Amino acid sequence: MTPIEPPPVFDGAFRDGLETLLRWRRDVRRFRTDPVAPGTVDRLLGLADLAPSVGNSQPWRFVAVESTAARAAVRANFTEANADALGAQPEERRHLYASLKLAGLDRAPVQLAVFTDTGTAQGHGLGRRTMPQTLEHSTVMAVHTLWLAARADGIGVGWVSILDPDRLRRDLAVPEDWSLTAYLCLGRPEQEHVVPELERAGWQARTGHGRDPIRR
Repeated sequence: MTPIEPPPVFDGAFRDGLETLLRWRRDVRRFRTDPVAPGTVDRLLGLADLAPSVGNSQPWRFVAVESTAARAAVRANFTEANADALGAQPEERRHLYASLKLAGLDRAPVQLAVFTDTGTAQGHGLGRRTMPQTLEHSTVMAVHTLWLAARADGIGVGWVSILDPDRLRRDLAVPEDWSLTAYLCLGRPEQEHVVPELERAGWQARTGHGRDPIRR
């Protein structure tokens, strides 16, 4: 019989530290170009594997985007998608949108495309018959776990979502039943801020909806 390991005690100091981590987690867009040790990235990916997933399906698939050709394809994808997004902005917000730093693709030393394997047999379909989107929700949990672990290690993470996902899937030559969930830039941030960049830039302040739940 496997011995039962006693659970840890998460004391007040730990809880305070966790709150600090959550408050200082930022979506980083401005990176230093210092390389991140491969061993560090491997460790962070191992921690991401600890995330919860529906039916223990673990549908996340990480693709390290390293070659010049692959990164150029991602950059071209972003440039086109961002131009479309700019054109779709109301006229009174276009100047502000154009002033935002929306990606770290040119400087981030580590770039990861994160896909959800929608055809995975792992988990045997448990928990997702009526809510198949929980597969992608599971991948998002892995992204968030990676994000917090990286922040605790002094590494910033930026989520690039202004991309054509089907084009990216084709450019990276991944299976057709892999759906793009996130494109992440990782590296040491140029600066540390507790206030989100979009809030500092005047785009949108935090609203704190979770503090006032609807009650039934």
